[in-house]
Amino acid sequence: MTDARDKGLTLNPKYDDHGLITAVVTDVDSGDVLMVAHMNAQALALTVETGLAHFWSRSRQALWKKGETSGNMLAVRDIRIDCDQDALWVKAVPAGPTCHTGARSCFFRRVGPDGLSAVD
Repeated sequence: MTDARDKGLTLNPKYDDHGLITAVVTDVDSGDVLMVAHMNAQALALTVETGLAHFWSRSRQALWKKGETSGNMLAVRDIRIDCDQDALWVKAVPAGPTCHTGARSCFFRRVGPDGLSAVD
């Protein structure tokens, strides 16, 4: 691997055909996965600039600041990008439930042999 994107220190996100990059959000303290969303260049820039998580809503086709209506914002403490710069890891402090269902995390169900079960 000699590609500067893979080994260098220049931010050069590899957005998909829709101009999006996947962002995995974890709780900075517990490490729990809170949500997975997508960012476009504007959402990433606003997240870096403000310290609050911004995403691109694929369903609404609009930029949104997480928690702007619920108050459950995500205060970003660290953003990492993977080796080929096509995925982000956002470490954040949640101001309340992260999931639109009111659950702490969007990952509140476990897949098992008998189907889904709730995660404690």
